[in-house]
Amino acid sequence: QVRLVESGGGLVQPGGSLRLSCEVSGSIFSINFMGWYRQAPGKEREVVASIISGGNTYYADSVKGRFTISRDNAKNMMYVQMNSLKPVDTAAYYCNAHIKVTDRGPSLVYWGQGTQVTVSS
Repeated sequence: QVRLVESGGGLVQPGGSLRLSCEVSGSIFSINFMGWYRQAPGKEREVVASIISGGNTYYADSVKGRFTISRDNAKNMMYVQMNSLKPVDTAAYYCNAHIKVTDRGPSLVYWGQGTQVTVSS
């Protein structure tokens, strides 16, 4: 069974930094797309940043220059370094991955349970 587990959330002051991690475990053949999403209370879930297996990245305009996404394919880990955090970054952050569990099977979408990031003084 494939599991995605986020860690690293917490309370930070404006201007501070956090590093979120996402660990993928289980029987996995390959992981292509990986991404970080966030959802603030009363708002829709939105993509923050994403990275594909080849290393190409995407960032939402709101986090460009402040967040850096990375992945360690050997460890099935994904990270996001979040700098210069603002109160508007407060949200639950979710890890997302498109995973094939066999070489001939389809790529399925998996989500983590989320980790809370609160930016407040």
